[in-house]
Amino acid sequence: MSSTESAEPGHGHSPAAWTAVIIMLAAFTIGAIAFFYELPIVVWSAAGLAIVGLIVGWAMKRAGYGVGGSKYQAKGH
Repeated sequence: MSSTESAEPGHGHSPAAWTAVIIMLAAFTIGAIAFFYELPIVVWSAAGLAIVGLIVGWAMKRAGYGVGGSKYQAKGH
């Protein structure tokens, strides 16, 4: 039996999600390179930046930039 419902669940295609992911990707990249060069201060700083990415994503979602938020404008594929 197939469903006729075509509503997309969102998949995180929002400014809040993209911003959080970009910040966290940068943090993990910096952290991985710093780990390779044995720079523990930079590794821990990158871990902190990853947490900042989570907080920024959450704050942007609360501000209406998440999927279904008041400032979010869905774009067609």
